[in-house]
Amino acid sequence: MPKVLVVDDEPKILKIVEHCFIREGYEVITALDGSQAIEQFHRQEPDLVILDLMLPHVDGFQVCRTIRETSSIPIIILSVRNEELDKILGFNLGVDDYLSKPFSPVELCLRAKAVLRRTRQEQSTLDPDSPTFSHRGLRINPATREIFIDDVPIELTAKEFDLLWFLVKHPNKVFTRKQLLYQIWQTDYYGNDDAVTVLISRLREKIEQSKSQPSFIRTLRGVGYKFVIE
Repeated sequence: MPKVLVVDDEPKILKIVEHCFIREGYEVITALDGSQAIEQFHRQEPDLVILDLMLPHVDGFQVCRTIRETSSIPIIILSVRNEELDKILGFNLGVDDYLSKPFSPVELCLRAKAVLRRTRQEQSTLDPDSPTFSHRGLRINPATREIFIDDVPIELTAKEFDLLWFLVKHPNKVFTRKQLLYQIWQTDYYGNDDAVTVLISRLREKIEQSKSQPSFIRTLRGVGYKFVIE
């Protein structure tokens, strides 16, 4: 039974979402503010977090940052804030999906199922005997999802790893942002390809010596991105 942490400061919305997930067979934990959310996350170890942004005490962005310090579990933002900047910031912090209020509880449950299904598929397809990839100081172990640059471990979110590993598996092949969006989020994702731009930027910050002259992930202007092996 998946365990979901639902965080919202409106008791009515909290009850609606809680009822929806219980009906679908989930174990539900709730929190009314950011401090409770962080406490419940550490105590209950949920499989999924449904997170509002406008929370008392600690806002949703900070809750997300705290979770991402130790975990790559799926996070779905559920917020009345529908600004593009908020969405980009959310994806930059490593959220998996974003749903604006007012919302359909049925759609929320469907998105939650899709996110959890992708997470399980990613975990189940890991091959414990898969070889380590090495190139110019970059070392990737797909079985353990570990990344190293010159033997220094690099922390990536789940989506950052997925994007990097997909590009690595197709060296020197150019992919558009829409193609990468489909590969990483599949058809269940409802959003725009700015999320890919954000992920590429974050990856470059973590694995490239120079963002202005990247040696691993190259941009072909007006086309897309590729992982370069020369």
